[in-house]
Amino acid sequence: MSRIGKQPVLVPAGVTISVGKDNLLTVKGPKGELKQLIDRDITVEVKDGQLQLTRPTDQIRHRALHGLYRSLIANMVAGVMEGVKKNLELVGVGFKASNQGNLLDLSLGFSHNIIFEIPKELTVKTTQEKGENPKIFLEGIDKQLVGQVAAKIRGLRKPEPYKGKGVRYAGEVVRRKAGKAAGK
Repeated sequence: MSRIGKQPVLVPAGVTISVGKDNLLTVKGPKGELKQLIDRDITVEVKDGQLQLTRPTDQIRHRALHGLYRSLIANMVAGVMEGVKKNLELVGVGFKASNQGNLLDLSLGFSHNIIFEIPKELTVKTTQEKGENPKIFLEGIDKQLVGQVAAKIRGLRKPEPYKGKGVRYAGEVVRRKAGKAAGK
C-alpha cells in the first residue's frame, strides 16, 4: 500500500472539508477556500478530525492517484491554515524588481524591462535595501500556484554557473564552475 496515501490528513480546528457531487472536495479555512476534483475511484472519508483516502484495487493507476490526492489535500489544508510563501532574490549588477499591485517590473540585464503579471490569488511584495540583493516575496494559499509562478519568474533568468547571476530562490545554492584556464 502507498506509504503516503495511507497516512491520514489531520484536519485542524477552523478548517472544514466537504465532498460534493462529482467528487469535488472543498477545503475552507481562515485564509480562504480551495477546491480539488478527486478521481471517482478514490474514496474520501472525514471523521474524528482526520481525512482518510482509500483505493479500490492495487492497480498502478490507483496506487499513483492514492498518494497524489493525499499530498494535494494535505497541501490544501496547510495552505488555507497558514498560507504558502516563496522568496526569490535577484543576484547581478543592476538587477532590480518593483511592483505596482500585481504587476511585477523586473530589470534583469536585458535591453528592456520585463513586466510580469502575478495572478490575483497571490500577493507580491518587493524590497531593495542598500547593500543587499533585491528580493521578491510571493504569498498565497495555493501551493501549486505559488510554486509555479515562482518557477516562471526564476525561469526568466536562471542562475548561471560561472558568476552566479540570475534569479534564485532564497537560500538556493548555485553550483559554481571554474572559468577557462588562463593561457599556457
